[in-house]
Amino acid sequence: MEGAATRRIFIGGNWKSNNTVQQTKDLVQNTINKLSFDSARVEVLVAPVFIQLQWAKENVSSNVYVGAQNVSLFGFGAYTGEISAEALKDIGVEWTIIGHSERRTLFGETDEVVLKKTTRALEQGLKVIFCFGEVLAEREANQTIDVVNRQISGLKSLKPEHWNNIVLAYEPVWAIGTGKVATPEQAQEVHQHVRKWISSEISAEVAQNLRIIYGGSVNEKNCGDLIKQADVDGFLVGGASLKPEFAKIVETCNTHNVSA
Repeated sequence: MEGAATRRIFIGGNWKSNNTVQQTKDLVQNTINKLSFDSARVEVLVAPVFIQLQWAKENVSSNVYVGAQNVSLFGFGAYTGEISAEALKDIGVEWTIIGHSERRTLFGETDEVVLKKTTRALEQGLKVIFCFGEVLAEREANQTIDVVNRQISGLKSLKPEHWNNIVLAYEPVWAIGTGKVATPEQAQEVHQHVRKWISSEISAEVAQNLRIIYGGSVNEKNCGDLIKQADVDGFLVGGASLKPEFAKIVETCNTHNVSA
C-alpha cells in the first residue's frame, strides 16, 4: 500500500464526440471550474472534441488539464483529417488519450498502431493515457490476462524517461457505456497483474510509481468501492464526465486519498 499512498490519483473525463460549444461552455462553467480538490493528491483532466480544445485551454481552470481524445500517427504533412502531436502542443495541450476501445473497434486501430502512436506522442513531449482491455467474449473465455498481455507487451520498447509521462487505463470493453461495471475485485485483479508485469518486464520502481486507472461505466455510486482497491489509481470517466456527478467522483477520490 505504500506505493498506492504516494501515487497521485488521476481522473480523466473523456467527453467523446459530444457537446455543442454552448453545452461545453455550460459544463465548464457549472461543473469543471467549480471542482474542489487538492492538486497534490489528485490530478484531473477533461478531453473535449478537437475543435473545442483551444477554447477549453483558454477557459478551463488552470488546475484541470485539457487533453485530446486521440492523436495522429504522423507529424505535419499531407495527412488529410489528422491532428498531429505538434499541432496539439502548439495550442498548449499536454495530454492525449490513445488506444481507446472505440478507436480500436470502430476505426481499426491495431496494437501496432496504438504503440506507434504512443511512442511518437511521448517522443514529441505529450503525456499519454494508454487504453487497453478485453471484449465480453474474451472475458467469458477466460482470456482477459492473455489479451491484456498482448495489448501492453509493446510498451517494453518505451524509453525509461517515457514512463514518467504515461498513465495506463484498463477499460473492459464490455463495461464501456453499457451500465455494466467490473466488480472492484475484477478491476483489482487486472490492475495487480499489470503492475506485476511492469515490475517484471520494466522495473520495480516504474511499477510502483505508475498510475493504472479504471474505465467502464464509472459513476458516483461505484467509484468509492473501486478507488479503495490497492492498484486502482483513478478513473477514465465517460458519460458521467458530462454530468454534475463528475464533481462527486472527484470529491470521492479526493477524500479517499486523504485517508489513504
